[in-house]
Amino acid sequence: MAKTKLVHRCADCGGSSPTWLGRCPGCGAWNTLVEEMAEDLARPWGPPAHRPSTAVPIAEVDLDQGRVRPTGIGELDRVLGGGLVPGSVTLLGGEPGIGKSSLLLQALGATPAGTRSLLVTAEESPQQVRLRAERLGALAPGLHLVADPAVPSIVAHMVELRPEIVVVDSIQTIFDPQLGSPPGSVTQVRECAHRLVGAAKEHGISVVLVGHVTKDGALAGPRALEHVVDTVLSFEGDRHHALRLLRAVKHRFGSTQELGLFEMTDRGLVGVPDPSGLFLSDRASGIAGSVVVPTVEGHRPLLVEVQALVSPTKLPQPRRSAQGLDAGRLSLLLAVLERRLQLPLSQSDVHASAVGGVRVVEPAADLALALALVSSRGDRPAPDDMVACGEVGLGGELRQVAQTGRRLAEAARLGFRLAVVPASAPDPPPGIRLLRASTLAEAIQVALVDTSR
Repeated sequence: MAKTKLVHRCADCGGSSPTWLGRCPGCGAWNTLVEEMAEDLARPWGPPAHRPSTAVPIAEVDLDQGRVRPTGIGELDRVLGGGLVPGSVTLLGGEPGIGKSSLLLQALGATPAGTRSLLVTAEESPQQVRLRAERLGALAPGLHLVADPAVPSIVAHMVELRPEIVVVDSIQTIFDPQLGSPPGSVTQVRECAHRLVGAAKEHGISVVLVGHVTKDGALAGPRALEHVVDTVLSFEGDRHHALRLLRAVKHRFGSTQELGLFEMTDRGLVGVPDPSGLFLSDRASGIAGSVVVPTVEGHRPLLVEVQALVSPTKLPQPRRSAQGLDAGRLSLLLAVLERRLQLPLSQSDVHASAVGGVRVVEPAADLALALALVSSRGDRPAPDDMVACGEVGLGGELRQVAQTGRRLAEAARLGFRLAVVPASAPDPPPGIRLLRASTLAEAIQVALVDTSR
């Protein structure tokens, strides 16, 4: 029997060290080395033996074998660029309870008739999955279920059943019995992913892996896991809000600029056809500190309400908080307002948020946030039918942002009639009038002071 040897392996990059170190010598990350058994290091690894493929001219590659397969979930297909590609491997990450398993179960249940799929559940019993499928209406006749966490058995099921789509829930709970390390370890996650990727490419099966995230929001496991898969999806959302956002962090078959929006209901996850209307549905009129900003997420324009509250404080260190906004941009705008416009804010608590549970971090929200701060500070509400978008420079000047026309067209569709924009902004679409300004001071004048409109 081989003698068991211990190594310390980095959870980020997968590098190893014979002794524990505070910092990984490979990637430089701190406190990521985990003790593991290394008795499997000498075992040769590789996918099952198969005949080598034949080189062909690139113009003769058969494109029909790479046609996407729609999942039947419109928002998911939007992010994937139409659906899943045969032979591809997709990694879906997100916090526990955010709805990853429900989303994939709904996708398997919504696949076109005649599609054969396999769901490998390594965290729940088949009875639990069956009950959820009944609740979500996902009892598709072509959906097969197996509760087997061993990778050799999973590959055997893939070869025997020959499904078009395989979902493994989750990559951190399956294991290879030939490896000595426990499930979820760096070695198990890396080796199991390689085995599944090899099986997917060999048999032309679309594989989706569910991945856990760390407390910092990063995908758990070695970074090599993200490199070996074709697509990395991030499923985000505030557990206290019903809104869920799906983004592509990496996508070899399409754009990473698309955004999928879902609402968590008692019937599962439902696509949001009009997210701007959802974000503004509960907006109150005549409230100081509220300004709407037209943002762009990927190729989709969204209207989001930005709120600010400025209140005097007697604390020696005033509080600053930003929810759904970039805290660095908030600090920058406060400095510009105090230095360029002589607006005293150093003795005030400042709280700012993007309403609806969505994050707005692009510089286009600078102008709306600055106007919301001034509106709250002076208790002067902005017009209800006004939007604002533009980047604020350190000198207080306003700069144009990309896709201004699409932003304003979405605002006009929802009934907004005024838009505060930089002076260099293009002509507006029909139905909306521009209030142009070269500096932040001018924007405040036309938006909050000039009431002759």
